[in-house]
Amino acid sequence: MPATPRIAVFAGSFDPLTNGHADVIVRSAPLFDRLIVAVLVNASKQPLFSADERVAMIRRVVADQPRVEVDTFDGLLAAYAQARGATVAVRGLRTASEFAEEWQMALMNRHLNAGLETLFMPASPECAHISSRLVKEIARLGGPIDGLVPPAVAAHLASRRLRAGATSI
Repeated sequence: MPATPRIAVFAGSFDPLTNGHADVIVRSAPLFDRLIVAVLVNASKQPLFSADERVAMIRRVVADQPRVEVDTFDGLLAAYAQARGATVAVRGLRTASEFAEEWQMALMNRHLNAGLETLFMPASPECAHISSRLVKEIARLGGPIDGLVPPAVAAHLASRRLRAGATSI
């Protein structure tokens, strides 16, 4: 009887995908048979990039990662993971202060889906200061984003800046 595939979900808004996100993907993908990068579609938020744009950027970044799949979801992560057969939610942690909130979320996800465990992946030191919010702010103000996002994302941000004007994205 073949073994059940080990499937994990790394969920987030990824608006935009940063080098920190990419680092978590590259480091966690070998631990599973399949890692689903799940882009959250949240109608109450005003993302910079559409869900389709975020998926396209992430697919370009992970093109060389055969175990990685990119998808979108809305609603509860626990329900999405169950529907996809995932037993692990991967969560990146940049700072110790993030742990308390993430731990509470992990416990709630397990309450909602008893078969879902959470793997906390600490940020690599070179990525611990990077957040999507700060990347967007730096880009909006015309600052350099080199080293903060993968090249495909940087190109997309630059294109957005050029279309919108140098002072806004």
